[in-house]
Amino acid sequence: MIPAEKIIVALDTQDPQKFHQLLNDLAGENVWVKIGMEIFYSIGPDAVFKAKDLGLKVFLDLKLHDIPNTVAQGLKSLSRLPIDMVNVHAAGGKVMMEKSFEAIEKLPNRPLLIAVTQLTSTTQEQMNHDQKIQGTVESSVLHYAKLAKDCHFDGIVSSPLEVKAIKELLGRSFLTVTPGIRPSGNDLNDQKRVMTPIEAINIGTDYMVIGRPITQSTNPKQALWDILQGK
Repeated sequence: MIPAEKIIVALDTQDPQKFHQLLNDLAGENVWVKIGMEIFYSIGPDAVFKAKDLGLKVFLDLKLHDIPNTVAQGLKSLSRLPIDMVNVHAAGGKVMMEKSFEAIEKLPNRPLLIAVTQLTSTTQEQMNHDQKIQGTVESSVLHYAKLAKDCHFDGIVSSPLEVKAIKELLGRSFLTVTPGIRPSGNDLNDQKRVMTPIEAINIGTDYMVIGRPITQSTNPKQALWDILQGK
């Protein structure tokens, strides 16, 4: 069995009715939900309050990336919401991440602060050519992860393929949040660096972000239960 609290269901939809139905399907299941750009830009902070009203933990996935002061002030605003986890882009640099942590470190119940490293849709060729970052994806992810830990972040977002190396370099307590999770037989869609849920659990990831295999199922609750049972 996979612990439900390790699963973050990505509620990536622009449709408020679909969003509310998914929340109702997941209520009482002890999973997290990821509220990202699609639904947050559609209905705003109400998305967070609706999820919390049903007892769900919320990862607010807006991937902030701007000059240090703007990101810090943005985090102060977002942290007024009852969120449990929030993220910024590590590519914003050390000063931006330091200011991000300082902006929320003294909050009585501050959310977990997570840095996005390389997106799971990014291949090494794209990283080398488009971003002009040389070397392997893993080396880039490890560099960003160490930078994030130096800035007192709680963890990072990476593909599951980098989890083992991150844990070896930065310790078991440094959190890994891993998209790119696909149950066997599911379409990879735009994901490039992926693992099955069982594989990701076995290599020690802390949280698995799973969206379409659950949310696009005709029976989301059953799809979740199948994943929890290791199917």
